[in-house]
Amino acid sequence: MLESIHHVAIICSDYARSKAFYTEVLGLRAVHEAYREARDSWKLDLEVSPGVQIELFSFPSPPPRVSRPEAQGLRHLAFSVADIDAAVSRLVDHGVACEPIRIDEYTGKRFTFFADPDDLPIELYER
Repeated sequence: MLESIHHVAIICSDYARSKAFYTEVLGLRAVHEAYREARDSWKLDLEVSPGVQIELFSFPSPPPRVSRPEAQGLRHLAFSVADIDAAVSRLVDHGVACEPIRIDEYTGKRFTFFADPDDLPIELYER
């Protein structure tokens, strides 16, 4: 029945800051941006890979969401990368703090975590 993930929607507290983070720091391509006047909200579609997007939303005064300690619900976003060292280096060059790279005890693959501007946990997982 299910084929793949189409998109993940993220509501941010500071649209300009998050837009810069996801496009300039993470390098995602902006596909479409629209201001939705009835909701006083911006919506930005970002391409992660062909057919997979992140929808970035702004809303007036969104409440913060608990993500740590391990709260119910979405735990984190994970992106695959070919070279985790290069990806971490790029993040650090942009002032993003990353956890030390670890090894997945079940797959032997390397991974790390960092946070977006609203402290959403993001994982990089080496292919």
